[in-house]
Amino acid sequence: MSLHALPLPDAELALDPDWMPRAEADALLATLLSGVAWEVHRIRLFGRLVDSPRLSCWIGDPGVTYAYSGTRFAPHPWPPALGAIRARIEAACGTPFNSVLANLYRDGRDAMGWHRDDERELGGEPVIASLSLGATRRFLLKRAPVHGATVPAKTRAADLPPARPLALQLGHGSLLRMAGDTQRHYRHALPRTAREVGPRVNLTFRQVAAAR
Repeated sequence: MSLHALPLPDAELALDPDWMPRAEADALLATLLSGVAWEVHRIRLFGRLVDSPRLSCWIGDPGVTYAYSGTRFAPHPWPPALGAIRARIEAACGTPFNSVLANLYRDGRDAMGWHRDDERELGGEPVIASLSLGATRRFLLKRAPVHGATVPAKTRAADLPPARPLALQLGHGSLLRMAGDTQRHYRHALPRTAREVGPRVNLTFRQVAAAR
């Protein structure tokens, strides 16, 4: 299988819902659930530090630190299971990666709020490769607000960005590639759900500029 482009204006988005064979995805999920050093990251929300509503682990090459929401994280070493698929992810997405943020959503109460992966260390047009394992969850993208911008009076309704977010169902073994101006023009989120769902691991591979 290969990544197929998704129609989203001013973005570069591609998805392969069956990128990793199910048996391999099952084995990788089991390995990561028991073998990753999961921890609660502290993030800044409305000016104060709070526990993030999920478990996480920042993994990367030596020296590849990452600042997110007011906190800087030092990388954990690559687990063998992730190091083995790193080259395959790079080949599928056409870019090198030196780090991955692993997130564990234990059930439907764990979530990710609206945000953009636009930190300075990622560069102006970051490529983010998102591999999902476990329970299928709804992934949303919507236009980011443009501060101080006004819409010309003669702009047709068809020229305006869609009011509703784009919703993707990211299932077990799916690979999503976000690149180009996606982070500049869109925010994304993984909302809570009242449905009974099992654990989900999401791996977002990135290329981060090493700290100097």
